Amino acid sequence: MRGAPEYRDQAVRIVLRGNGRRVQQSRWSDFIDSVMIRFHIITLFPGTFDSYVNESILKRAQEDKKISFHFYNPRDYADDKFRHIDKKPYGGGPGMVIQALPVIRAVEEALANAKLKIINSKLKNKDSKKKKIAVKIIFFSPTGTQFDTEYAKKTAKKYTDIIMVCGRYEGIDSRVKKVFKMEDVSVGPFVLTGGELPAMILADSISRQIEGVLGDINSLEESRIASPDVYTRPEVLEYKGKKYRVPKVLLSGNHKDIDEWRSNRL
Repeated sequence: MRGAPEYRDQAVRIVLRGNGRRVQQSRWSDFIDSVMIRFHIITLFPGTFDSYVNESILKRAQEDKKISFHFYNPRDYADDKFRHIDKKPYGGGPGMVIQALPVIRAVEEALANAKLKIINSKLKNKDSKKKKIAVKIIFFSPTGTQFDTEYAKKTAKKYTDIIMVCGRYEGIDSRVKKVFKMEDVSVGPFVLTGGELPAMILADSISRQIEGVLGDINSLEESRIASPDVYTRPEVLEYKGKKYRVPKVLLSGNHKDIDEWRSNRL
């Protein structure tokens, strides 16, 4: 482990020291105590998340302390000064495999931060019922459990800390999954370059299920009749000599007929 690399996220400054990798200074315990769900993301490329999680609804949800994002780069846990984390695969084959130990150390750091939440809750609630902290570790795989809205609902309801392990190259040494209890999850029957995009999909979908994130809970399309076809002003759109009109039923004011129309469009 080289020197004392610094880890930073949007809420805290953490200094990693030697193999102990302990938290030296931060506002972490105060911050995470007030957040409903914390996403801990293990990734070689944390910069890929910058735009998506810092715009629109997810940005506002962080400002309102509904969610938070915390990133752990396995390179910061490598044993050599060049921060190498990949080796050739046993058994031959193309590409490189991410070594297990740097990823294990990153997951350990995420778990330690979740435990800080437990300690802080006890200190602040000595005379009250202890808060329950539930951690889930997700490993992205095209052969894993298919992620869907129901999965997002259950996860948002049950867990306070969600650790997502993002693979790259030819994958991560599978022994990581023997060290920790993880669930293989897939976002679809296809292969992607890395796990960062699936992590964004899960974070977005799960965050939507938290009360207050969307502002109006009725904005959840999955909890109401929502047609894939939507319309807004003007009532008549003119383009290249043609007129495109809003369906009359949507202008009728009859909500029963509107709901029936929307149901038929599903």
